[in-house]
Amino acid sequence: MRKLLALLVAMVFVFPAYAMAEYPEKPITIIVPSKAGGSTDTTARIFINAAQKYWPGASFVVQNVPGSGGQKGFEGIARAKTDGYTIGMVFTTQVVSHVVSKRARYTLDSFHFMGNTVDDPVLIVVPKESPITDLASFVEAAKAKELTVAVNGIGSDDFVAAQKFENKTGVKLNLLPTKGSTEQKALILGNHCDAAFMNLSQMYSSHKSGSARVLALLTKERSEIMNDVPTAAELGIDVEMTATRGFAVPAGVDKEILDKLDDLLAKVNADAGYIADCNKNIFSRLPMSGPDFRAYLDELQAETQAFYDKNPW
Repeated sequence: MRKLLALLVAMVFVFPAYAMAEYPEKPITIIVPSKAGGSTDTTARIFINAAQKYWPGASFVVQNVPGSGGQKGFEGIARAKTDGYTIGMVFTTQVVSHVVSKRARYTLDSFHFMGNTVDDPVLIVVPKESPITDLASFVEAAKAKELTVAVNGIGSDDFVAAQKFENKTGVKLNLLPTKGSTEQKALILGNHCDAAFMNLSQMYSSHKSGSARVLALLTKERSEIMNDVPTAAELGIDVEMTATRGFAVPAGVDKEILDKLDDLLAKVNADAGYIADCNKNIFSRLPMSGPDFRAYLDELQAETQAFYDKNPW
């Protein structure tokens, strides 16, 4: 009997807890590298709504970790326990721009990427009181004086887009890094800055209500959602930028758990309710598998590195 008890005790220490129970048996934390209420936070919450259809016994807890343009949250995901009970959201260009600027305490190899879910094009917006009425007058005003332009942190998609815009037009903007899209929006609606580079989902309702004026989208083609707004390329300024939002876990998680998580995201991406929620929140869908998302990030990192080498921040 004593030998049997000793064997059972030894097995408890030899086999990890998740191997002795069906995963998931406890709440899964989703690290969101931004404040509550923003578009990334909303993406995580509508993911949870759909995920619970496929994992009805599972529970998910959102942990908002804002700061440093997503860097704190990305680092939190990278150093989390590798037991499968912490996953997180990553967004571009921030997740790679912190790497190329040597600020990050992680690399892309620090993660297993479950895949991508949505993207959110960048646009240029001004307050409704602004005398700037179109992209041409924006460039003209920026050449006449240095305009204060809000962006979502150093190294963000907004920040890089603004720098690319400067390079293409020869203007110099006074870039004002903020702590997130909520602050950017408040600056625009309160007429506290000259302009902002932001994401479509963040300014759609303000544009439609007339409380802000969107000058141009930084996309190849006009958006079906905001088709009354021209692209910058249409107006002779070839600058494109979008923000992708996907899911990742720290590298080193057991493959059986990774397979389950990857399969869950694939099911959510194809879920009719989730698609309807994306449409409701003005999110453009861009589903990618884990390998495809990693390839996309590798290419984006190389592109961002080349841009950074010429335009360090």
